[in-house]
Amino acid sequence: EDVSVTTPLLDTKIFRKDTYVSVTTPLLDTAATMPCKSTTTPERPLFGDAQRHYMHLPIGAQKPCVYVYSSWEDRAYRLHHANMLDTIAQMFVCEPSTYEFIAFAEKKVKASNLTLLDKKRLTMCKQELESMTEVAGGILEPKRRSLTVKEMMLEVQKIKKKLRFLVEEPQHTLPDVFVCLVSNNKRLAYARIPARHLLFSQSPEQRGRDCGKINTLFLQPPGKRGPGWTVQAKLDVYLWLGISRDSSHMLDNLPSGFELQGISSEHRTGPPPDYLLYTEQHLFQLRAHMYQARGLIAADNTGLSDPFAWVSFLSNSQSTGIIKQTLTPTWNQLILINNVCLYGGLYEIVQDPPLVVIEVYDDDAVGIEYLGSTVAVPVVKLSEERYSPPQLQYSPLFCGSLSGGDILGAFELIQNSKSGEHTLPDLDEPDGGVIPVPSYIRPVLCKYRIEVLFWGLRELKKVQLLSVDRPQVFIKCAGGGVNSSVIQSYKKNPNFTILVDAFDVELPEDEHLLPPLTITVVDWRAFGRSTLVGSHMINNLALFKHIPTFIQQPQPEPRNIAGNKHINTHLPIYYDCQTLHQCQVSKKSKRRSSKRKKRTTADESADNVIDWWSKYYASIEKIQLKKEINYKSVIEQPGIVTLQVKCVITMLGLPANIVYTINKDLSIKWMCSFTCQSLQVYDKELEAEFGPFDDWVKTFELYRGKANEEEGSADERFVGKFKGRFCLYKLPESEEGEEDGYLDSGQFKIIQGIPPNTAVDVLIRVYIVAAFNLHPADPDGKADPYIVLKLGKTEIKDRDNYIPKQLNPVFGRSFEFQATFPKESLLTILIYDYDTVGGDDLIGETQIDLENRFYSRHRATCGLPTEYAIEGYNAWRDCIKPTDLLIKLCKENRLDNPHFSPGRITIGNKVFTGKTVFADEDQLVESYEHLALKVLQRWSEMPNGGCKLVPEHIETRALYLKDKPGIDQGHLQMWVDIFPMDMPHPGPPVDISPRKPKGYELRIIIWNTEDVILEDTNFITGQQSSDIYIKGWLKGLEDDSQETDVHYNSLTGEGNFNWRFVFPFNYLPAEKVVVIQKRESILSLDKTEQKIPAVLVMQVWDFERLSSDDFLGSVELDLHGFPRGAKSAKACRMEMLTESTENVSIFQQKRSKGWWPFIKAGELTGKVEAEFHLVTAEEAEKNPVGRARKEPEPLEKPNRPDTSFSWFMNPFKCFFHLIWGNYKKYIIAGLVLLIVTLFLVLIFYTLPGAISSKIVNG
Repeated sequence: EDVSVTTPLLDTKIFRKDTYVSVTTPLLDTAATMPCKSTTTPERPLFGDAQRHYMHLPIGAQKPCVYVYSSWEDRAYRLHHANMLDTIAQMFVCEPSTYEFIAFAEKKVKASNLTLLDKKRLTMCKQELESMTEVAGGILEPKRRSLTVKEMMLEVQKIKKKLRFLVEEPQHTLPDVFVCLVSNNKRLAYARIPARHLLFSQSPEQRGRDCGKINTLFLQPPGKRGPGWTVQAKLDVYLWLGISRDSSHMLDNLPSGFELQGISSEHRTGPPPDYLLYTEQHLFQLRAHMYQARGLIAADNTGLSDPFAWVSFLSNSQSTGIIKQTLTPTWNQLILINNVCLYGGLYEIVQDPPLVVIEVYDDDAVGIEYLGSTVAVPVVKLSEERYSPPQLQYSPLFCGSLSGGDILGAFELIQNSKSGEHTLPDLDEPDGGVIPVPSYIRPVLCKYRIEVLFWGLRELKKVQLLSVDRPQVFIKCAGGGVNSSVIQSYKKNPNFTILVDAFDVELPEDEHLLPPLTITVVDWRAFGRSTLVGSHMINNLALFKHIPTFIQQPQPEPRNIAGNKHINTHLPIYYDCQTLHQCQVSKKSKRRSSKRKKRTTADESADNVIDWWSKYYASIEKIQLKKEINYKSVIEQPGIVTLQVKCVITMLGLPANIVYTINKDLSIKWMCSFTCQSLQVYDKELEAEFGPFDDWVKTFELYRGKANEEEGSADERFVGKFKGRFCLYKLPESEEGEEDGYLDSGQFKIIQGIPPNTAVDVLIRVYIVAAFNLHPADPDGKADPYIVLKLGKTEIKDRDNYIPKQLNPVFGRSFEFQATFPKESLLTILIYDYDTVGGDDLIGETQIDLENRFYSRHRATCGLPTEYAIEGYNAWRDCIKPTDLLIKLCKENRLDNPHFSPGRITIGNKVFTGKTVFADEDQLVESYEHLALKVLQRWSEMPNGGCKLVPEHIETRALYLKDKPGIDQGHLQMWVDIFPMDMPHPGPPVDISPRKPKGYELRIIIWNTEDVILEDTNFITGQQSSDIYIKGWLKGLEDDSQETDVHYNSLTGEGNFNWRFVFPFNYLPAEKVVVIQKRESILSLDKTEQKIPAVLVMQVWDFERLSSDDFLGSVELDLHGFPRGAKSAKACRMEMLTESTENVSIFQQKRSKGWWPFIKAGELTGKVEAEFHLVTAEEAEKNPVGRARKEPEPLEKPNRPDTSFSWFMNPFKCFFHLIWGNYKKYIIAGLVLLIVTLFLVLIFYTLPGAISSKIVNG
């Protein structure tokens, strides 16, 4: 259909010199009867300010109209559907009621002439909307489990992301609209508006969001944007796009007060008018209160700028003053623009006033440099309204895609009074020609104190080719500031000698208007010279506001301590689990000490002591179980949730008030796996779980140089880190030491709980467990990774222990070394690829700030285990015991010392109860370590400084390359232990060396087969038979496949073999995998290690002498759990492989004998009688057996039928059994008949001669 684009230009435009405005759209097909006017009349622009910075077109009250006609295929319904989805997304974002959103999403869409792709996309959108309505309706569902606010936000973000994805229409039905700026037939700048946003429809939900509205367009130059790019022009345009029959609606939403020119009323349905003449106009005054800015882009090499701002409104523009060398300028300037003429009705002006454009530039000796721009909506105040001052607000600046900071200002558009009398408050007196922001608009200031903790500087880079040696920090905020002491030798001690200082400053009472704080680091060099090292800006100073310590009245101790349900909820469940686990254990075993080493019950043959890897895999299984649990929205009947299920839920740490559905067999299975302790396995960095451990000091990154949008620019500008802390609090007007219910507990509030920053010697243990998803570094798509550790000048290369041909290596390496904080505090773990020729390639690296972990209140030095043990795989590895640690934490947090009494630990008004008497070798021993550990695990419940302590854990850290920022090169599972050297020496490091596979030998005797299908047919007799043999191997060890001899000519499917398979293999009992080491090719220097499940494959084949053998069937048995064999061939069925409820493990049972079915294409093709016997490599060496029927322990030859032979090797035997046996009477009768026939032939042959001879001879 015919489509038209109409564009009346409503207001004057601000743009660069010597240009004029032209609006056009792509014109593909123009009808002769439909003229087009796609460009405005050229006009000479005029300067709009005394500084001759901008020019504008003097359009005035006469607004030109341009329009384009073109013909396109009628596929507008696609854009209508996209607009409906966009409307749904807008409704969801604008927080509608749930039912309103669901009702609108369920509206039926109508369209005709749909293509196949349209129908498929429409179906997909409907399905997605139905899914989203269910999710949206269930977020606040009362029967559903309660979601936290964070979980609700994640659900909402997912729905919003899906909606935005559905909005984008993949088929471009109509071309986009282009508005271009042209001068001398040269296109200078343009703006592109999607056609979907301008498309008109009678239905409001299908209409484009910008259709029939005045939009402000910022034009950009064509081609790739240069480094000095700015806004080329600003246009205020009214755009309408629709089909020709709807053209009568094109001017419906224009502001009132205009007259149509160049068109008569009877031709209203024809082409648009040449221009609109506005007769209603109003005069206004614009007041731009430019107070300050924060977080501006650094434009100078010093990392600072000389910023000033340009304020543009319609055809007028003015600038603020220039503030030298700062990123946080405070202009405090009022910009007045008088006699601004606005056209249209007052209602439209109040509802949609023109935008104010603010641009920020950096002033240089050679010109100006663009730093960013933003727009603001002025507050319109009519002459008859009572004046009320506007509020200052921050507006974000953007330089392309780069954030350019924020501007704090207020903008008001005041209508001029017709009487000439002004009721506005008086302005302040100009200061040097600059009018300051009125006092009634400026923030209300109060006296604050900012305390600064100077801890130290880290990772300072060279400045001007020289190392930083004597740095100093300058803190500035709102005209005030303080300086740190000068570090005399950065290499020897990067910490400051004077920790705390403070300064008073006047700041706004409103936290949202707090000015930024600037951190500047300089280096003092010879002859009193100072060089800027770097700077950092804190935009949100409210983060450091001091929270006073409230005075709490001591509460009387409750009489019934045992009745405290909040304290004792965990312990009864814990004891129930212990009772369940020990219910079938003898009385003597119940009294064993927890310090005795436990042995596994999962693999009786292995007789292995449970080690750290058992703990690791139990933790992995615990995470998998959490994923398998199904949350239910209905309440289950009483009694369904068994004690086993409750214990599993408790061990998993799941909420007890939620109802779960867990398979009873599954719960018992996992109860068995929980016989050993577990640890916390985080799928991310420890900092992502507990924060960056900056609860004691914050780390601020320092930058230097010019900022830009290029990738890696921030890394290039990075010059170091400042470690410190700030404390902001309002100074009391009175001198009372106590007010508002809190205490001032010292001269400096910031120093509380801060340790001394002297050098500390520590012992560091780094445990590298494994890595996964490493980026390939070799041409064959594999890597040979090894570990490198760097800490200060210490470097450990583990090159000799590289793991060949692995992208998921299990390192199992631990490293121990000493270090001194703060000189050696940044630990770097690098993963390299081993290369025989040439240098090794870096796969990725990760860095850990050990100093932050050492001083953090979360105590990230050594994780807390779940249970206390003296020795064994779960032995306590910290340098102090739980009771001593509990006393130490109480002292550091200024809490009462813990009081230990039988079965109870009391800290203030907190009482923790638990077991404190244990049986050890038939003696009762009192120990508070177990209960103290439980208290430490619940340390977050403690008042005044309580926080969650880091548990025993494994963290997963992403590996990165500096050349590829933001792209992880794999993940590393590890943890770090830190012990101070002035404390007792900890125990030996945890042994996490990889388990060595244990040698096993699987002996299989193939006795017989039954009911094997018969594939061959005798061409003489027509009898069916098969030449049966069995082939077997372990998966992954196909090179060691073995097969029996052939049972020839089986007529009934029965086969007799008495044949032994012997499969030696290496096996890891804990991981339940077979370890295979072999070279991938002849050219491979190292063997590649693979871990695969232990699966036995047996197949039955039909032997063919002249062609390939025929496959008859197979069976795969998982050696960890396969169906128990049937006792007879008749009882062996195909369903036993899938419906069997009794599975056996050859690793537990050692021997198994029975019948198992062969299956091919879902049909039973035979049965095999086999006997399995599993022995260890040591047992196999002591009692060897031969393969097949060989020595030692040979097997007897089977008693096969006489018909079992090869016709090719025994032709006479084949004749005797196959022909004589079946046709014996016919052969005898034939022979007799042949003899009689020969006799008769001889008689008849010789009788005539004899008679003749007798007659002749007489």
